[in-house]
This record gives sequence, structure tokens and C-alpha cells, in this order.
Amino acid sequence: MKSELIVDVQPDEVSVALLEDSRLMSLQKESRGVAYAVGDIYLAKVKKLMPGLNAAFVNVGYGKDAFLHYLDLGSHFSTYLPFVDELLKEKKHLPNLSKIQLLPETDKHGSIIDAIKPGQELLVQIAKEPISSKGPRLTTELSFTGRYLVLMPFCEKISVSQKIKSSEEKTRLKRLIESIKPKNFGVIIRTSAEGKKVAELMNEMKTLLSYWEESLAKAQKSTAPSLIFEEESRTVTALRDIFTPDFEEIIVNDQEIARQIKNYVNLIAPERSNIVKLYNGEEPIFDKYGITRQIKSSFGKTVSFRNGAYIIIEHTEALHVIDVNSGNRSKGNNDQESNALEVNLRAADEIARQLRLRDMGGIIVVDFIDMAKAEHRQTLFDHMKELMSSDRARHNILPLSKFGLMQITRQRVRPALDIDTTEPCPSCGGKETIQPSLLFTDTLRDKLDYIVNELGQKKFTLFVHPFVESYIKKGFIGSMYRRWKREIGGDFKILADESLAYLQYKAVGNDKKPIELKEERTVKRISNKEIADMETETNESTRS
Repeated sequence: MKSELIVDVQPDEVSVALLEDSRLMSLQKESRGVAYAVGDIYLAKVKKLMPGLNAAFVNVGYGKDAFLHYLDLGSHFSTYLPFVDELLKEKKHLPNLSKIQLLPETDKHGSIIDAIKPGQELLVQIAKEPISSKGPRLTTELSFTGRYLVLMPFCEKISVSQKIKSSEEKTRLKRLIESIKPKNFGVIIRTSAEGKKVAELMNEMKTLLSYWEESLAKAQKSTAPSLIFEEESRTVTALRDIFTPDFEEIIVNDQEIARQIKNYVNLIAPERSNIVKLYNGEEPIFDKYGITRQIKSSFGKTVSFRNGAYIIIEHTEALHVIDVNSGNRSKGNNDQESNALEVNLRAADEIARQLRLRDMGGIIVVDFIDMAKAEHRQTLFDHMKELMSSDRARHNILPLSKFGLMQITRQRVRPALDIDTTEPCPSCGGKETIQPSLLFTDTLRDKLDYIVNELGQKKFTLFVHPFVESYIKKGFIGSMYRRWKREIGGDFKILADESLAYLQYKAVGNDKKPIELKEERTVKRISNKEIADMETETNESTRS
């Protein structure tokens, strides 16, 4: 599988697209200079205690007060609090964490009013970015993330990624980290540390410790609320979490960002530094690699996939709802049950991709096409679990309910990526919106394929606006029109009709009768009873 990373740097935003065999699998957009991102550490001030929620509202400088729950204080808060108090009172030197005695773990059933008080200053880390009308969510369990390790002050625990399967390698890494880590620091060993030598891990350990010491020094000189630690580059941060040695190319259209990425790759994989390339073409980089077209076809309410089938994605405040439809698909096995299974399996492929692509989190409810056979429902459940196994976000999947609904929970730490792909209508002066005009030729090709191979009509005429007809026939031998005739077959014609609007079309058979091309695309509604049954099933699964 060919993996490529395409980085589009614009004055206000950096977009990072991951392609696998030229197919868009992940898209991250970061505003340049963005604040309140996951991992940022702030010196903050407690503003108000909420005993009923067992939480506090904290001022980190954001428009909305941030939320800090008692459980997010962490099990080592009894050690953390006196250390931070000493740090902020003593301005002449930094307290040495390795020389203090760790206190017993904090009671999980305690109360927020016994732990902190209004006006108190704390070092807090963003655990969830601001989403919708909510402010950031905080934690006092500080951590510093590297490529191979995650460093956590105030504890001694060493954990190894569960994705490292070899027990011998796990033992080797734990012993190695035990020998190099300072006292009173915990470490999570990441999957990418597998097979790495002590020198590489030691270098990263020193880097993470320097982040810790620099943060303490900055906190002493700051007044709450203040940012005291953030990653050097959001692009490098995004790269750190998705980079693998399998990347064949990392292509960037900005010289400075390319330099930062090359330095990072040279640090962690010197033999692969030549994969970072600077793009200097005149064509926009996302257009050059076909990403713009994929974005327009992959985002929005309706997403089509094979043979006319499609899914509809709806967002609410509480959850995401995905509806699977077979559309005008009629080819394949005549058995309805087998057709339903095939469409559901292909829909699962697209849904797993959409969850990653849009970074959808929280509760996701998928309404698959009903299947009567239990073994087919189990096949679909197993297939979805396999597809989601490569998803880096924590998730949980429940088997299909008796209503054919699959419930998925997925870790949400930042707002879902929601890109509006609609455009102002050129026919009515922008009073309404239309689907992306870039994809209009794809729609026409699908209609032609439907008429020829689904309806069985070989001779007919498709009428389009004169501008569209000129575009389709541009180039003669290499034109889109000639290519479609080779790929689809049939003896159809495409002609101009000046009475049609830009994105209108109509098909007329050889008998001069119009061919019906409309499709019904509606979202199935979930009844209150279905929602109640879903909640019951979720609670039962949680208890078990």
C-alpha cells in the first residue's frame, strides 16, 4: 500500500492529508497560531466550584471557562498540589521533583470542595478542545508526548502499548526505561518504540524532561491565566502521530514547514529524510493530487460509494446518525438478503473511513439495511471491528440490535471536521445552494452507467447545458465523452440544450420518451421506542 502525506500550507491554515493508494484516508486542519489545543499546558486560576457536578470552572483565558472534574485531578493530586504551590511561591529556584516523596494516591470518591478552592492557581493541560458552546476540558495529570515515549510527572508507573505483541520486547523496553528515567516520573512506551535502541529513547527522554523544566520555569514568571507550554509546530505534531516508515512521500508547499518536517524525520528516521519534498507547482497542491475532488465527494450529508449505494450522515448535539441506503443498486445477486449483506459490508468500509476522515466522536448510531440471518449480522459486526482496529482513537462497538442499529462510541478530543461542500446556485443568483459543481461530471457518468447497465437502454441522448457539453467533449480523442463511451458501452449521445440551467440534464430514449432519473433519498427516522431500547442495550452491555 502506497502511503503519502500532502501538506497544504496557507496563510491562516495548515491542512494535512493522508493518502493510501491515492485515496484520502485522513484530513487534519489546523489554524496557524491556534490556542487551546490538546496537550497545551496553562497556568490557570480556579474561578468557581460546582459541588453538584463535583467539578470546577477554571479560567485559562478562553471566552468560556474551562471545565475541571474531580476525577480529572488524577490519582497523584496529593503530590502534585504541594509541588505546584511551592513552585509558584518560590521564585528563586525550581523545586526538584525527583527529590520529593510521593504521597498516597488521592481518593477517587472525594469531593472537589476538599481538593481545591476559588482563586487557587493550578497547572492544567487541555484534555479536550472547545467544542460547540463548551469551553475546554482540563486535567492536572500533566504529560509530555514524544514519538516513542509519553512522560508523566508525579508517578512511577511504566506502561507499554498493547499493540506491541512480543512479551520479550515489552520486557526489554520496560527494563530499559527503568534504567534511564528519573525518579517520580512515569512513562508510557508507545508502539513506535518497538525495536528502538537505548540511545534513541534516551535522547527523547532528555527532550521531554527539558520540556518539563522549561514549563516550570515559565510558570514561575507568569501570571494566570497564561500559556506555558505548546508544541513547536502543529504540523510536526500531526506528523508525529501518523508518521510511519512506510511513507513513500511527504510533499509540502511551504519551504519553512518542509524544513521543520525534514528535521523531524531526520531525527527519528535519518535514512528516510529524502522522502520530504518541496512542491513548487503553479497548480494548488490539493488539486494536483486529487484531494480537492475527494474532499468535495467525501464530506457533506450524502456520501455515495459502489453501485449507486450511499450513506447519509446527520449530526445532532447528542450523537451522529448514519443511514445506509442501497440507492438504485440492482445488479448482483438476486437474493435480497445477500444483496443487503454486500451493501452493508461496503457501507462499513466507507463508515470506518468517514469516522477517521471527519474525526467524528461521541456516540455514532448506524442504521444498516435489515438482515434476517444472525450469521450475516455477526459477519457485519466482525467486519466493522476489523476495520476499526487500525483507528488510533479509542472506541467501542456493540453488535447490531434487533432493529438493525449498530452503536459505536469513539473518543472525542476536538470538534468533528465539518466541511461545507455546497455552493451558491448560479441559476438563482445564490439564493439557494447546490452540490459541488466539481462533481457534476461524476454525477453524469453515474447516470449514464445507470441507464446503460441498470435500465438496459443502449441508444439514448443525454441533454446538458452548452457549457457542460463543451467541457465534456473537450480534447476530442482524449475527451471525457470518448472515455465514457469506452468504459460504459452503449450508443448514447451527449448534446447541448440551451433551455437547461448549468447543472441541469435530461435523458431521452430512442423512442423520444424521457428516461426517469430521479432517486428518493430520505433518512429513516428513529422512534422514541428504538432510542429507549438502544439505551437499555447500552446499559446492559456496560454492566456486562
